[in-house]
Amino acid sequence: MAKKEKKKTRIRTAIIMSILVIVVSIYGVYISIKNLNYGLDLQGGFEVLYRVDSIDGGKVSNDMVDSTYKIINKRINSLGVSEPEISIEGNNIRVAMAGVTNIDDARKTISTTANLTFRTKDGELLMDSTVLNSGKASVGYDASKGYYISLSIKDTDTFYEATKKVSEMDSDNRYIAIWLDYEENMKLVTLDGLGGTGYYSVELIGEDNSAGIQTFHKCGDLENSNCLSYAGVNQAFASDVIIEGNFKREEAQSLVDLINSGSMPTKLTEISSKTVSASFGEDSLQKIFTAGIIGIAAIALLLIVLYNISGVIASISIVAYTFLTLLIFNLVGGRLSLQGIAALVIGIGMAVDSAVISFSRIREELKRKVSLKTAYAEGSKQSFISILDANLTTLIAAVILFIFGESSVKGFATMLIISIIVTFIVMVYLNRYIMSLFVNSEKFEKHTKLFIGYKDKKKENKFDFVKPKKVIFIVVSLIIVSGLMYIYSEGLNLGIDFKGGSTIEINSNTKLTKSDIEKDLEELKYEVESIEEIDSNRIYITVDNVLDNEETTKVEKYFNEKYEATTSVGAISNQVKKDITENAVKALIFACIGMIIYVTIRFKFSYGISAITALVHDSIMVVILFSLLRLEVNSMFIAAILSIIGYSINDTIVIFDRIRENKTKLYKDRIHKEEELKEIVNVSLRQSLTRCLVTTLTTLLPVIFLIFVGPHEIINFNIALLIGLLVGTFSSLFISGQLWMTIEKRNIGKDPNKHWYDDNKKEKEELKVKGINC
Repeated sequence: MAKKEKKKTRIRTAIIMSILVIVVSIYGVYISIKNLNYGLDLQGGFEVLYRVDSIDGGKVSNDMVDSTYKIINKRINSLGVSEPEISIEGNNIRVAMAGVTNIDDARKTISTTANLTFRTKDGELLMDSTVLNSGKASVGYDASKGYYISLSIKDTDTFYEATKKVSEMDSDNRYIAIWLDYEENMKLVTLDGLGGTGYYSVELIGEDNSAGIQTFHKCGDLENSNCLSYAGVNQAFASDVIIEGNFKREEAQSLVDLINSGSMPTKLTEISSKTVSASFGEDSLQKIFTAGIIGIAAIALLLIVLYNISGVIASISIVAYTFLTLLIFNLVGGRLSLQGIAALVIGIGMAVDSAVISFSRIREELKRKVSLKTAYAEGSKQSFISILDANLTTLIAAVILFIFGESSVKGFATMLIISIIVTFIVMVYLNRYIMSLFVNSEKFEKHTKLFIGYKDKKKENKFDFVKPKKVIFIVVSLIIVSGLMYIYSEGLNLGIDFKGGSTIEINSNTKLTKSDIEKDLEELKYEVESIEEIDSNRIYITVDNVLDNEETTKVEKYFNEKYEATTSVGAISNQVKKDITENAVKALIFACIGMIIYVTIRFKFSYGISAITALVHDSIMVVILFSLLRLEVNSMFIAAILSIIGYSINDTIVIFDRIRENKTKLYKDRIHKEEELKEIVNVSLRQSLTRCLVTTLTTLLPVIFLIFVGPHEIINFNIALLIGLLVGTFSSLFISGQLWMTIEKRNIGKDPNKHWYDDNKKEKEELKVKGINC
């Protein structure tokens, strides 16, 4: 009786725990979405990419770029833009400002060269930044003075005359103020009646002091004031000088950075820009959330149909995964973009993979006629390494994407990295913990079909995966060679990310037609690359011209007024092509190198070569199909390729894990003939087939819904993923294992524990014995 009551308690605990997790997770998803910060494409705003050039034609150093970055950051904060995104990309600086309304003012404020001047208390100009050695200001430290700023003087004569002039003034005016971007309505005043004595910078908003509104900022308040510092001058100087002020280390360094940026001989050249109205973002956001909800529901339904109660538990874990991913994304200060949402939805499919691997192993253990509790324990144990390897290989691709990616691609990589980490935590620990509560209740020992959908099959799969190997290798080789020849002759349909140009997206309240828009563009004298009708009220245009600031404003005004529309314009110059191409090539090369090293360490070199060959096959097939279908190849296409590389290896790793296991189990690692290799590959692929198909399908579901329900902006990205997942599944089943078998033929009959260098050593020893090799 006590035992029966204990079982009831366990099942109650399992049910309560499941309900608690799902309720907390759903509420957590709601709160997390409510508190998300949205990127440019979902909130509207302005993005611009600048190239940092040297005014005097010299080489641009990393310090020059870094100082320019810091002054841009200071200026954007003065615009009141909430959490701007500023990133350094080589000698380029990308600035994204979600929520900015006045594009022209923002562009002017950012790109104006920083102007450093030295002035009297009344604002009289004494000298400018040319008196300093460019970028040579530095932080110093002295036990008695503390941290101080050292200024390196180039024009000692001018500096001497200026400091002499100030030193001869009356005592109240013997100060030199260092200003950045000084304007005539800024002064230094003493505010004895406003809470203290001291010199402050004052911005007069009104026409005169009496009628105007005054905004006070303390001189030296580097976040708010244009007055960087003021220093007392009691004598003339004709050499390097220092500024003292009881500085903290961080304060001194910030002041040095600003002084250097103001004296830096650099200029900003705009090489791409993009304006997005909030209406585009709201529309895209709604479509992706709809696709996400449908995708999750479809995955949950599929899991429940295939795995019954275990499928319900996995579905609960997926909601928990979604909550934790969004929570961590919020905590790290992420700004959600279209690509980030796509990574989240696709990550859900990847999370399912971990659960399905465990379920497959548990089912296999049940075939041995063991108890459910034993099958669960052994299945969980055996699947752990496969899950770990699969997630780590995907993580490698995500990290490389983050390192070499730019702008929104980094956002995608950030979400993907978080997804992988959360997947491992939730699907390995939380999902298994809830399952263990149900298993330990012993309610399902005689109802394994109800618990995990297991039914003992009398007929086993006997399909020969190795038999068509030669035919498949020949056909695939012919397709790749023919495809590459086609690409060589016809090329790829490169987007403006790679060839330069501009995009114009028009969203109108009235009906739009391609013929009308073509006439408009002809009138505006632009060379049209393509016009695509997204729907009756929305048209996407690509032109060969790189629109400058004035032309962008002109185009937006033209279409907005004529069609009562909101218009988004993006421009990328040809100069961006080199950087994007180099980053893409680097990312692909390092992704392959990283994964081949990891697979070789975890398995063996033959496994690594086979896995990478399969991944190269997947990537080339996607590129060929994009070329044949004339789909646009842009920067997000690179993100898709790297995602495919990261995800496609999942199936391959799991299959290799089976091959390694079966090789030891069936033949104790020593292979005596080719038939044994064939058996190992066939057995491993048969065991992995169901899991491979289920995990591919669950990943395809959200991708398919994103294609049909999601926004136009990422449709090619999702098509690339769709193609990649399909060819990746094919290569896992019909290429990687068979290629491994071909490579391993050379080791037939050899001791698997003996390395190649042992044979060389033995041969060298034999050569030392006279007469052996006569």
